[in-house]
Amino acid sequence: MEEKNYSDMTDEELMIEKKKAKKSRTFFAFYIGFLIGIAIFGFGAWLMNPERRFGFLLPLLIPAALIYGLVKKRKNNSHL
Repeated sequence: MEEKNYSDMTDEELMIEKKKAKKSRTFFAFYIGFLIGIAIFGFGAWLMNPERRFGFLLPLLIPAALIYGLVKKRKNNSHL
């Protein structure tokens, strides 16, 4: 990704970049919340299962890995 020099941008360009950043934050918040909901639902299903095998918890690592990646990417995009 290219580095942008915000001091050389006009006010209109800065407003466009700010709107893009706001949409990005909204997307990340929604997607992270969705993945946390999936993880909570899966954990609750595991708790209600009478056998409670730990292999059932392995698919919960996928949302956890995606959440970690999104949080890391969001921190990289917090430039405005």
